[in-house]
Amino acid sequence: MRTGSSHVGVPVAALRLTVILEPAEEGGFIAKCVELPVASQGETRDEALANAKEAIEGYLEVKAEQLKQRTRGEKVVVIVEAPSPLVA
Repeated sequence: MRTGSSHVGVPVAALRLTVILEPAEEGGFIAKCVELPVASQGETRDEALANAKEAIEGYLEVKAEQLKQRTRGEKVVVIVEAPSPLVA
């Protein structure tokens, strides 16, 4: 994760997340994020990935706002090491 410029006055971090693409029974593709409860779809691989990215960004924006409303006190960032299969 690296920090970047701010988005609407909020610091932004670039995350690497895994999206699994599966062919949809009715055609097109389903895109599921492994790390988050987010899924989307599209007629093409590119559309499914673009829709998944948009859905992930929306999910993270909502979660960030919820966290901001619930937390008080000092915010501290910690870095942890995880087994490589979890962060592949």
